[in-house]
Amino acid sequence: MTPRIALPIPTSTDLAYNQRALPHYEESIRHSGGEPVSIGIGANPAQIREILATCQGVCLPGSPADVDPVLYAADRDPETAPADPAREAADRLLLDDARKHNKPVLAICYGVQLLNVWQGGSLVQHLTPMPVNHAAGSSVAIAHTLLVAKGSLLASLCDPSELAPQPADGDQFLRLPVNTSHHQSVAQPGPGLRITARCPDDGVIEAVELDRSDPMFHVEHSPPQWLLGVQWHPERSYDISATSRNLFHALIAEAERNADAHPA
Repeated sequence: MTPRIALPIPTSTDLAYNQRALPHYEESIRHSGGEPVSIGIGANPAQIREILATCQGVCLPGSPADVDPVLYAADRDPETAPADPAREAADRLLLDDARKHNKPVLAICYGVQLLNVWQGGSLVQHLTPMPVNHAAGSSVAIAHTLLVAKGSLLASLCDPSELAPQPADGDQFLRLPVNTSHHQSVAQPGPGLRITARCPDDGVIEAVELDRSDPMFHVEHSPPQWLLGVQWHPERSYDISATSRNLFHALIAEAERNADAHPA
């Protein structure tokens, strides 16, 4: 069976953005062996849950919206973009279902920000463009390098061919070049999430993943949920980056395992 990956439409307010962005996620999932299943974010909760019952994994895409600061008890920064309540509601349903049924989740850009807030964390509402312009956009293939914690899930997916050389004395990080297209980021990770990558130039959090050692996330007779959130856009670099492909391949592989462990 081809694993079905729930993929919410990025935004309820910008059709042009959806037409431009959504195909990259769909193609990345298909090329990795999965079937993207679009979740209409205007659908009612019952309709979304009915679709989710047929899916084995979740991919949360980027969006031009920003998460409503009310959700993490913060005053709105003037630079914060309008929220998209329909997208927020859809993502929460997908994350609730994934946690309940131990489905794998890959969250990208806005997706990792919403994931972190859903998990009880907070966000930096606006990043200054110096020393790194995190809002560089799709025209910049490689914008900066990440420090990725060795031993993390993300580190296990980094292709050695893409990594920058290690310092002569070595350290606890891998160095991965990535694109960038965001103006917000994770501030305080939600309980149970661990930081696994930062931008070394300004400390911006670039990846979080489930702390798989935390007993609160163990499901009886099951391994911990596979969950990874990245702040860059691997769907844009799928064709040129083995690491980007590895992220999607891993999502599909975990979805296959989920389907085997929980047959319909």
